[in-house]
Amino acid sequence: MISVPSRDITTNNGARIGAQPIALAAATLLVIVVGVASIALWRAYTGTSPELERAAAARQLQTRAAQASEQLVEKTKGLEATQQESIDQLQVIQDQLQTVRRVLAAQQADSKRLSEQVSGLTEAIEGLRQSFASVQANEPAPAAAARNKPVRTRAHAMRNPRQKRAKSKG
Repeated sequence: MISVPSRDITTNNGARIGAQPIALAAATLLVIVVGVASIALWRAYTGTSPELERAAAARQLQTRAAQASEQLVEKTKGLEATQQESIDQLQVIQDQLQTVRRVLAAQQADSKRLSEQVSGLTEAIEGLRQSFASVQANEPAPAAAARNKPVRTRAHAMRNPRQKRAKSKG
């Protein structure tokens, strides 16, 4: 085996190592420049760029959001109008209900008043019947027979009692 002094090895290796990083950096820079150039050429050739596409997509999203917002506003206004109509209809129904309640209360009061009047009339009629029954029980029988005669006959008999006597004498 040959022995090599360590100093000689490091200097030779150091020279090799120093030259390699510059070449590596140059190659890396060349790859980066070629990549950027190819991307630029590709964009120029196709005519599209992601930034423009993103901007267009953002504008479309904004347009859609604005349309959706307008639709929500319109629907909200429609709901408000429908709700107001429902409230108005409910008010009308409540007013009608109050009117019906008042009419019903008035009818009940009239019915109660009429019922009391009918009760009063029934009591008066019953009192008259009892009075009539007691008067009939106290009258003599011939008067009862005269009472059963027609009104015209009784009236005629009462008008001319002297004529009856004169006819019977002559």
